[in-house]
Amino acid sequence: MIHGRSSIYDADLEGYFDSIPHEQLMKCVRMRVVDGSVLRLIEQWLRAPVEEESKGGGRRRRRRPESGTPQGGVLSPLLANIYLHWFDHAFHAVEGPAQWAGAVLVRYADDFVIMARQVGTKLEEFVRAKIEDWLGLKINREKTRVVEVREPSAELEFLGYSFRLDRDLGGRKIRYWNMQPSAKALAREREKLRGLINRRRGCQALPELIAELNRHLRGWANYFGAGYSRKAFREINAQVSRRLARHLRRRSQRGWRPPKGTSIHAHLQQLGLIYL
Repeated sequence: MIHGRSSIYDADLEGYFDSIPHEQLMKCVRMRVVDGSVLRLIEQWLRAPVEEESKGGGRRRRRRPESGTPQGGVLSPLLANIYLHWFDHAFHAVEGPAQWAGAVLVRYADDFVIMARQVGTKLEEFVRAKIEDWLGLKINREKTRVVEVREPSAELEFLGYSFRLDRDLGGRKIRYWNMQPSAKALAREREKLRGLINRRRGCQALPELIAELNRHLRGWANYFGAGYSRKAFREINAQVSRRLARHLRRRSQRGWRPPKGTSIHAHLQQLGLIYL
């Protein structure tokens, strides 16, 4: 909550990367890029043929898309950000909510939230008009919602984090932002760890496996290190220890155990595994 802005418009755009209109996107690019050869190259890249299977199966057909950016393309995030930059511009203009409602916009690519003292019809209509009528995109009304963070058990999920306005643990009559990895982020991480430590890795040398795990865990911890992440880190540490110990037992013909007097946690740490 920023200076009393406890009403949050949590937006979701439907199929954003597939729906960006090429003509309007290129107008935005031309405002900054004047080199004709670069502009033609971007247009060719956007219009690159896509092969699709017909609905009934059988023959594949090739088409040139009229909207959207290629999924997985290295330029797609940049172009998508350039396009939505104009929503930011309109939001902060003289006639935008930043002025008449004191609202704050926080956006990362196509994910954004708007914080205000009260999210009313006027603000919601502004977002709808700019996103749908002006930019030609579509708001997913089933997933878009308004969160009143002062309400009991209200929770906001944004960029993998869960935000809640919790009471002070020391019993003081104040509330604080509890920011921690969301349940979805933890579920995705557990699934990733299952893929990194599984039966198919049985032939992989242990030092290589631990080095790969360490690289992944460092990256995950660097992103989720903000806020109150200790509980989530403990859960991930416990899962890594369990799965790695199980992995070592499977590949050992005599049944693997840590050295006498040493815990699994300590022994894996001796082998080079990092803990968050």
